[in-house]
Amino acid sequence: MLKGLEISVLNLSEVKNSIEDFRIHSEFFKKEFLENEIKLKSFNSLPLSTYSKISDGDHSKFPDNQKREVRYLQARDINNNFLEFTSDVFISKSYLEKNKRSLLKGEDILISIMGTVGDITILPKGFQPAMCNRALAIVKNIKGISPQFLFIYLTTKFAFIEIERLKNGGVQQRLNLDVLSKIRIPKLDSDFQEQIEIIVLQAQETRANSKSIYKKAENILLDELGLKDFNPKKEAVNIKLFSESFAITERIDSEFYQKKYDVIEQAFDKFKRTKLNQLIKYPISSGVTPKAGGNSYTDSKNGIPFVRAVDLKDGEVITSNFKYIKNKVHNSVLKRTQLEKGDVLLSIAGTVGRSSIFDHDFEANINQAVSIIRFDEILIKRLYLVAFFNSKIGKEYVSKYSRQGVQTNLSLVEVGNLSIPIIDFNKQKKIACMIEESFDLKKQSEHLLEVAKKAVEIAIEENEENALEYIKSETNE
Repeated sequence: MLKGLEISVLNLSEVKNSIEDFRIHSEFFKKEFLENEIKLKSFNSLPLSTYSKISDGDHSKFPDNQKREVRYLQARDINNNFLEFTSDVFISKSYLEKNKRSLLKGEDILISIMGTVGDITILPKGFQPAMCNRALAIVKNIKGISPQFLFIYLTTKFAFIEIERLKNGGVQQRLNLDVLSKIRIPKLDSDFQEQIEIIVLQAQETRANSKSIYKKAENILLDELGLKDFNPKKEAVNIKLFSESFAITERIDSEFYQKKYDVIEQAFDKFKRTKLNQLIKYPISSGVTPKAGGNSYTDSKNGIPFVRAVDLKDGEVITSNFKYIKNKVHNSVLKRTQLEKGDVLLSIAGTVGRSSIFDHDFEANINQAVSIIRFDEILIKRLYLVAFFNSKIGKEYVSKYSRQGVQTNLSLVEVGNLSIPIIDFNKQKKIACMIEESFDLKKQSEHLLEVAKKAVEIAIEENEENALEYIKSETNE
């Protein structure tokens, strides 16, 4: 036989019984798919539609200028199986009333079905009613199975193989709802499901604590600056003399001279300030973005992580959606922007002002929308600077210097000229310690979900007893 050739031999009756709809294309009967099917059938698995109703989100383009009353979720609000509110989009209650098909409640499961397909999360118990767009599928009205167990199962390799099998047979730009409805769900013991539920609820609580501590750290920063209650408003008029405007700043754009920026600058002037270009030990740099689809890119196994602005989230560099560049690009064209552990990163194009600390031990590089700020912690703690940029005041301050156009941007010279208020160093340490604690809790929450996922896979591959032993070993119970 030809090397690498795979053959599956089935009776016609087996083909007919393999799935609810009759399939005859060869890809559907790959050995991996058949083995997975046999494994799931041994657990009396039933289609997802047996346990829930499945729909998608809002198909209409909601009108602008609505009241900010109800969250409107999008696929980018899911990160590492948690809900993150990245999009910050709201709608009115009246709009939700007209579109109840897309209503979201606690314990609903969300799955991204367009764009980046397969991101998944479960809404916490008591989640305030919300709505989502059509890029998300909603698994709701879950009965006869633990919602938290169902959520974790849908993150396992067994569910992934099912999805891959069911969507074969044509070019798919999205994950269809009928495919989701047919995913087989194994019925494991209710006591085991309860253990998984406990872990998921603990992970959600830990994640909430992480966010709470980060918020407290930010409030300490804003209190110290005297700007905690600052509520910026866009003023129509702010009169400036030539000598105190263009003659100094060389800026003629009206946005630069809004009154809110005067308030911020006056608050900052109560402290000693330092420009970033006086703080650094390495030139502030940004990378280069190789042409999309070009031969500079590769896969995760053979490449170097390529950090983009979208990878900067809540002070951390998120690894889940990395692109990868070839080693030769990393060591030649982008040699000067190779990252070091402890580098502070600031987005300078598109969504300007996102900041994170690169706290990883692996090699990485950056694209042209990200700048490196590398310095010793003599005057400023790195995590204080990250918290400053990510705070509402920091975002307003950076927006002052950003230049509007087809794409908002901030030049490297302008980054270097940003003048940072230096608060008491002990307060900086306190803020940094709280943010580190927040990061640790975040990692714990992600670890808990990974434990739950692995435990479900062990229960299916081996048995529930071994899975429970694994849970005990990983959670110190």
